[in-house]
Amino acid sequence: MEKIVFVCLGNICRSPMAEFVMKDLVEKAGNESKFLIESRATSSWEHGNPIHSGTQTKLKEQKIAFDLHKGSQKISSEDFYEFDKIIAMDESNLENLRKMAPEGTRQKIAMLLEQGVPDPWFTGDFQETYQLVKTGCQRLLDEIV
Repeated sequence: MEKIVFVCLGNICRSPMAEFVMKDLVEKAGNESKFLIESRATSSWEHGNPIHSGTQTKLKEQKIAFDLHKGSQKISSEDFYEFDKIIAMDESNLENLRKMAPEGTRQKIAMLLEQGVPDPWFTGDFQETYQLVKTGCQRLLDEIV
């Protein structure tokens, strides 16, 4: 089983979007039993808060199922051992993850896309975020299967 965790700053916009986009792609490919897909934050600023309404709206528009009760959760030391791939949304997330990573786990950390995915919390552009997340998730899935 391939275990993937997507990580952004607050775990309310980009990483949950990537989590549910990837789950949708995996399900459509008939591979859901081969994957464990989750998302986390690098900070605890949004701890327990639900997925941002902009992300929810975009997922609904695309008819992608998501967990309405999912709350923001910060990545833990255990997560670095639990997951096979730890996928950062931008350079700042990547840098923070590398600092947080226990010895011997840094090789699991990578960017979703080389150029990163801008944070719609700041840009307000959930459409751009969705397009980049979908592209990155499809590439990641293609690499794995």
